[in-house]
Amino acid sequence: MAVKKFRPYTASRRHMTSSSFSEITTDKPEKSLVVHIKKNSGRNNQGKITIRHRGGGAKKKYRLIDFKRNKVGIPAKVTTIEYDPNRTANIALLIYADGEKRYILAPIGLKVGHKIMSGEGAEILIGNSLEMKDMPVGTLIHNIEMRAGAGGQLVRSAGNSAQLMAKEGKYATVRLPSGEMRMLPINCRATIGQIGNTDHELITIGKAGRKRNMGIRPTVRGSVMNPCDHPHGGGEGRAPVGRPAPSTPWGKPALGYKTRKKNKASNKYIVRKRGKK
Repeated sequence: MAVKKFRPYTASRRHMTSSSFSEITTDKPEKSLVVHIKKNSGRNNQGKITIRHRGGGAKKKYRLIDFKRNKVGIPAKVTTIEYDPNRTANIALLIYADGEKRYILAPIGLKVGHKIMSGEGAEILIGNSLEMKDMPVGTLIHNIEMRAGAGGQLVRSAGNSAQLMAKEGKYATVRLPSGEMRMLPINCRATIGQIGNTDHELITIGKAGRKRNMGIRPTVRGSVMNPCDHPHGGGEGRAPVGRPAPSTPWGKPALGYKTRKKNKASNKYIVRKRGKK
């Protein structure tokens, strides 16, 4: 999908880009697969803000996506490729041979009219979903399960793909987009191909109002606050951080401070950590 530029009739418009939506075939979602989700503006059930800088934004409804791909052995036909405001990837509407409709993440190369299938008998083709034990080593995959039957949790955003590197015993080794090499149960399901809308990372927001439409409110730097509001605040004019490391508003280390638990149960399945050569 190409990136669209705009004539610079204002300063903010000069560098702003957006997707051309050339792959999108319809602008109306399937009504039976759309639900309303109440906004909470970053607040929990007590009304306290647990995620800052959230609120407002354009109205949007949630599209129910089939991450489990558990309709085994029934062929489906791709009828539309659609925009989804809730994710970076585009989605594809499938109509199965028995009449059921489901949305899936749209991989690169999936077109209207293509036939796809899930299960052991499915071919190694774009959009088909199989257990990793049935895939050849080297296959590019996405929407990967971490527990069999739980639904895809890994590699679901635009342009991403993982690679099946090895199969040994009960586990398959997968190289994730971050560079991490990880063992996963070999009976976990994954979808073949790379997720589409690869130009998403090239889009420039261009102006603050567009970010507000996404439901993201302004972020204020700690260095311009008072000392009672932030550890970086205070001082005459611009002042350095003044402490051993940059901190969050609550005094915790920021910028590179690792929060992953050392004894996390799934750590033993990591063959190579991300960022390691």
